[in-house]
Amino acid sequence: MFTGLIEDIGTIGGIRKSTLDWRLEVRCPWEMSSVRMGDSIAVNGACLTVVESVEKTGASSFSVEVSSETVQRTTFTTLVPGSVVNLERALQVGGRLDGHIVQGHVDAIGRVERVSPRGRSNEIWFRVPVLAGKYIVSKGSIAIDGVSLTVNEVEDNGEITRFSVNIIPHTQKKTTLTGLVPGREVNIETDLLGRYVERLLSRGGLGCSSSSHKMGTVYKGSGGLDERTLREKGFI
Repeated sequence: MFTGLIEDIGTIGGIRKSTLDWRLEVRCPWEMSSVRMGDSIAVNGACLTVVESVEKTGASSFSVEVSSETVQRTTFTTLVPGSVVNLERALQVGGRLDGHIVQGHVDAIGRVERVSPRGRSNEIWFRVPVLAGKYIVSKGSIAIDGVSLTVNEVEDNGEITRFSVNIIPHTQKKTTLTGLVPGREVNIETDLLGRYVERLLSRGGLGCSSSSHKMGTVYKGSGGLDERTLREKGFI
């Protein structure tokens, strides 16, 4: 789990590609004594596993493996040596959750439509496929290239959903989002809560007439979660 609060900006040092997976070398300012084999690190919002770390004066780096599934679902195909990436190590239990719960599982690739100055901030409009856009709500949370942000506005238009966010000066300094321009692709992770609610509703809610079997025992739920129940409780 992550929070979407970026710790540092790293630089891609090298990319080794194969038909099965890729291996990325990421250079960063961290002390490699704090990065262990098997650690999870979010690179531009995608959760990856550390397979090697090297600490040298002025040249510390770690390597991660990227599955073909991750390559297909993210903007990693646009990375080249020298590309800058957002980095965040996994959330520690007991730490502050100042952003929102981010899994590091990219839902869709979004595209920047326009960037407009708003005082000292930048308002940025993105577009995503409607299949991902249906989970985006005004004032809800979203992760863009791993950065936790609040959605301002949402517009649905056929097969496309458009939404806007504000990038404050602090976020511009601490992340790669300051370099976004129209046409640039980004990794999008929507808030996971909406996906679970949709799944429950699509399966008829909890505790419906169907029974579940486990080791020969039949369990029948009581009560249920459906659209009517949500309305009665004031959730929708």
